[in-house]
Amino acid sequence: MARIVMKFGGTSVADMDRIRNVARHVKREVDAGHEVAVVVSAMSGKTNELVSWTRDASPMHDAREYDSVVASGEQVTSGLLAIALQHLGINARSWQGWQIPIKTDNAHGAARILEINGDEIVRRMGEGQVAVVAGFQGLGPDNRISTLGRGGSDTSAVAIAAAVKADRCDIYTDVDGVYTTDPRIEPKARRLKKIAFEEMLEMASLGAKVLQVRSVELAMVFKVRTFVRSSFEDPDAPGMGDLLNPPGTLICDEEEIVEQEVVTGIAYAKDEAQISLRRLADRPGVSAAIFGPLAENHINVDMIVQNISEDGSKTDMTFTVPSGDVEKAIRVLSEHKGGIGYDVIQHESGLVKVSVIGIGMRSHAGVAASAFRALAEKGINIKAITTSEIKISILIDGAYAELAVRTLHSCYGLDKS
Repeated sequence: MARIVMKFGGTSVADMDRIRNVARHVKREVDAGHEVAVVVSAMSGKTNELVSWTRDASPMHDAREYDSVVASGEQVTSGLLAIALQHLGINARSWQGWQIPIKTDNAHGAARILEINGDEIVRRMGEGQVAVVAGFQGLGPDNRISTLGRGGSDTSAVAIAAAVKADRCDIYTDVDGVYTTDPRIEPKARRLKKIAFEEMLEMASLGAKVLQVRSVELAMVFKVRTFVRSSFEDPDAPGMGDLLNPPGTLICDEEEIVEQEVVTGIAYAKDEAQISLRRLADRPGVSAAIFGPLAENHINVDMIVQNISEDGSKTDMTFTVPSGDVEKAIRVLSEHKGGIGYDVIQHESGLVKVSVIGIGMRSHAGVAASAFRALAEKGINIKAITTSEIKISILIDGAYAELAVRTLHSCYGLDKS
């Protein structure tokens, strides 16, 4: 017997037929003798509809009332799934975030979980009751409903799994696992059997949509073994209830991965823009003068490259921001030109960041050289490079994105089974 948290996203609970299908997945685990809690998102499209209603009511709406409205989507789904489970003869009840309670900070609309008391849910699970928990929500210090921001149901599921000391957290979605790269770009992409927390965190932050970044961070901190699985497979198919080896991808501590590949996957992020400040004064504090105002205006800076000045007087600084923030970033930098001390701003949009990820890179030399050589052979020019212990990120023209992904995927043998 194991304790399992199962999470189902919006497409998995999009209508009553799919909710009944989810109930069959849950029943499979209950019939196997496991203690089960389920976390659900709102039905597909409902959160967008609720958000649009709040904005229609008033563009400058109260964030606390916004949370009250948008949290209702998960409340509906949790109640419907509890009813569907009861119809199958399973003892189940729905829980809202405030009933557990899931305590959060006061940042309504983008709250962070501070504490979860899972004692009552654990007691009920021990008695054979399935807890169906509304994801994406909690209780703020002002005793009002709070929401965790878009994609928050993944975070809810991992946090609850940590709180109840679950053996694993199964994230059911519309894909059947984590792949070596986007299968829509590279048909030879392979589903990974296992991936380390750090690798998944890089993949998620670099554009892989399988899991929300905050949920991976939580899983890594609390060592919550997490499976990414498909909710659209037949719940009663052979192997679907295999506790030790369920179909999908296991996200785990790297110590569990015996055969570590040098490179695990290739990720990419579209709509990147490059900003260059030319002939900056090469002095202490210039970086703070640039990136401080950008941070204050909530502009996310990614790749940063600084040229070393020959005479110690002038240098160039190049960095990337999301394409949608270019105009805002240029305006902010122009307003602070006097304090920064640059001559010219240059910018270029329509770029793509392609990243090579793998914990095996820590102990292998020549990984970067292989990437540069492979791209050069395809005539792909590199505009900027950043590296970390388990990642190499390369900035290129957007037109070469798919070619670069396929080239690097093949370069490291990821297309071989």
